[in-house]
Amino acid sequence: MSRTAASAPVSFRERVERLEEEFRSPLATPSYPARRTREEPDSDHRTPFQRDRDRIVHSKAFRRLKHKTQVFIAPEGDHYRTRLTHTLEACGIARNVARALGLNEDLTEAIGLGHDLGHPPFGHIGEEVLDACVRDRWGSAFRHNEHSLRVVERIEDLNLTEQVRDGILRHTGPEPPATLEGRIVRVVDRIAYINHDIDDAVRAGILRFESLPRAEIELLGATGSERIETLVRDLLERSETAGDIVQGEEVGGAMLRLREFMFASVYLGPDAQHEKPRIERMLRALFDHLAESPPPPQTPDAGDEQRVVDWLAGMTDRFAVRSFADLSVPRGF
Repeated sequence: MSRTAASAPVSFRERVERLEEEFRSPLATPSYPARRTREEPDSDHRTPFQRDRDRIVHSKAFRRLKHKTQVFIAPEGDHYRTRLTHTLEACGIARNVARALGLNEDLTEAIGLGHDLGHPPFGHIGEEVLDACVRDRWGSAFRHNEHSLRVVERIEDLNLTEQVRDGILRHTGPEPPATLEGRIVRVVDRIAYINHDIDDAVRAGILRFESLPRAEIELLGATGSERIETLVRDLLERSETAGDIVQGEEVGGAMLRLREFMFASVYLGPDAQHEKPRIERMLRALFDHLAESPPPPQTPDAGDEQRVVDWLAGMTDRFAVRSFADLSVPRGF
């Protein structure tokens, strides 16, 4: 960027702050100052939320998402979603919504990329089994959003900003995120997985398009892209008016009914339940083995429970299968 000899140099932070003041919504979360547990000097070419985004993308937990189930266990085919592709699809939609509303795109993207880092292997079934194991043995609970926060705070020690950590923790659960950007991810997470899971279920032959709820499909659209467009337009219109991230009663209600249908027909349906006993036997065997012989701690202060949870939740599907085989199959001399 050229400047006259008489003009004073403008720092990257000053330029960003001027642009945000002029072009962003007054409801947007400002990029500065960075609120981190440990103070750091600002980067001279990235905002704090851009640094958070990059730290998440370069983390080991993020790379492992490519081998974690979204819905279908070890699918035969290259086009089914994984936890990583779900993350990328949800992140893209969320960033689009943030841009259209004049909110902080970088914050939205960082939350979107980090929201599922703590998800265990084997999707919904894996989380359910791990939660049951922890409850039975220690009387506590496992929630993937809470473990996602532990991953970025303690295991990977990314020193993310307060706003990103809040959005990761509260992308699901009873309390909404403190920022509008985090609330975008909370809603868009559902928009993304409901629609891409329908696409995968039809591709797999688990659902027939004709079996989808007719009234909801007629309202939202026949294809995934049409439904996402309808849902995003509704979200933008309602949120612009409300000054919050909200859906309209008609469109939002249709989405929730589609979600209920997917839980009944796919996530908890007979095809998923067919594999559940095998996954449960495998994860329980791994859990019991690790509980009796806890693995090395991933944080210095981790007790036996946390060591087991950290190890098992961090597994990819294939690493869990390989570990179970090592545990179960006799070895020759």
